[in-house]
Amino acid sequence: MKKEENPLPLMALSNVSRLCRSVRDSIDFYTKILGFVLIECPPSFDFDGAWLFNHGVGIHLVQAKDDDKLPDSDHLDRMDNHISSQCEDMEAIVQKLDDLNMKYIKRTVDGENGVTSINCSSTIQMRS
Repeated sequence: MKKEENPLPLMALSNVSRLCRSVRDSIDFYTKILGFVLIECPPSFDFDGAWLFNHGVGIHLVQAKDDDKLPDSDHLDRMDNHISSQCEDMEAIVQKLDDLNMKYIKRTVDGENGVTSINCSSTIQMRS
């Protein structure tokens, strides 16, 4: 892949935005399971949503206006839009997801030194 000769002078990823069926349910997932912290949304952003922060990145949760445009929540697809994080203890992640009766897919990726990944809730991919 050719490196761009004059890339934009970016320093880091600041935030990602996620459309949600339920902002309230999504806040619970990101705060209780992934450890994000709910922060105050600036008043100039007058949409139904929430801002969260942790791990050096912000997540903006935005209430979807049309659920039909969102991915099927009953089908997990590792090729769909997702956010990826690294973890130190994959078995602890698996135990937590099992305890919460969350649906997930666990697989080992060939060619990546046996990296194990878990896809859950159509948005998060954990890697060890």
